[in-house]
Amino acid sequence: MPKRERVMRMSVEQPLWRALTGYRILTMLYAIGLYISANDEFARPWVAVAYYAVLVVWTLATLPRVANAASCTKRFLAVDLTIALVGILLTRVADAPGRIEAGGPTLPSIWTAGAVLAFAIKGGWRWAAFASTLVAAVNIVERGAPTRDTIHNVVLVWVASIAIGYVVEVARASERTLARALEIEAATRERERLARDIHDSVLQVLAMVQRRGTALGGEAAELGRMAGEQEVALRTLVSGGLVPVSRVSEDAAQGAVVRAVEEPDGPDGHDGPDSPDGKANPVDLRALLAPYAGSKVTLSEPGAPVELAPLTARELAAAVGAALDNVRKHAGDSARAWILVEDEPDEVIVTVRDDGPGIPEGRLAQAEGEGRLGVALSIRGRLRDIGGTADLISVAGQGTEVELKVPRAPQGPKDARGKAEKR
Repeated sequence: MPKRERVMRMSVEQPLWRALTGYRILTMLYAIGLYISANDEFARPWVAVAYYAVLVVWTLATLPRVANAASCTKRFLAVDLTIALVGILLTRVADAPGRIEAGGPTLPSIWTAGAVLAFAIKGGWRWAAFASTLVAAVNIVERGAPTRDTIHNVVLVWVASIAIGYVVEVARASERTLARALEIEAATRERERLARDIHDSVLQVLAMVQRRGTALGGEAAELGRMAGEQEVALRTLVSGGLVPVSRVSEDAAQGAVVRAVEEPDGPDGHDGPDSPDGKANPVDLRALLAPYAGSKVTLSEPGAPVELAPLTARELAAAVGAALDNVRKHAGDSARAWILVEDEPDEVIVTVRDDGPGIPEGRLAQAEGEGRLGVALSIRGRLRDIGGTADLISVAGQGTEVELKVPRAPQGPKDARGKAEKR
């Protein structure tokens, strides 16, 4: 059966990069505006003009560099911070001494904070502490001595950048944890799906071979014994299973990566939509249940088509088949079964009832512990995956009734993954 592998990248920090891009442009314009408003007070205005020319070209040319963590390299960060530090030191050359002593702004002004924040988002709080410390030292050199305004600005940039860097590190750890959880969930669902298929086919055949071989005796009994051993081994493997190691991106700054296996939606099992609007054509549930009817199985259904999504209809029909397999296996060859299909406005209800001896209390829990997962996976697991429910009612001596309910708009695991990817 064809499958598609979808990669979903989650990165909480991506909005921070977009905000940093806008911040750099706005602060560049702000620094130029400060100069224009007081250019006649500068001692060497041509120095400031030359610096702002470099600043404008650099800021606009490197916007793609601050679009994401992968583009923001260490070399870019070093050059970016150097331009900010040089601008602070050039303030003593370009501006008048009186304005500097009075606490006037530096040439890059608050544009410098953008360079520090890039360090924080890229490398976390340690990188932020390093960059903000260099900015603090150069600011003190530019002022000539520590002042209250200088200390205030330095502490503000230092605390803000370290806080943002710490938040980014926590977000990345949370993304990796979420990716691992989602992948475990996906692997568990895939294991349950495989277990259902194996239970409905291989395990049933092995169990039949064991029973028939024991009844026939001779060499057939030995074959039955081997089939029984293989059945036990396969049930143990199915009930245990392995969860693959989580896959994360090579660059942790890019966010966590989740790979999800998506089953085809078409009614024939092929991959891709069946209708012009991009949605799979609905399937009449009655057509899928009709093969189960026979001399000992009575099927009662509505006169109109019972249309469901292809995956939902197939899984619901497979659950009915698993319930009938249990009837044949546990109630005996002489037991009769009845299938009732009810098409309600908001849900579809399928009831499977038999006249067998019923299930003793606690037998289902015991069977699940032994690795016999017919009810747990083939019935309840299938209904859970398509957003439905399965209720089993059994009274000793009065048969068993399995009620399967599926809503018209099920919220299965694929729907939930689609919403997570959009977010």
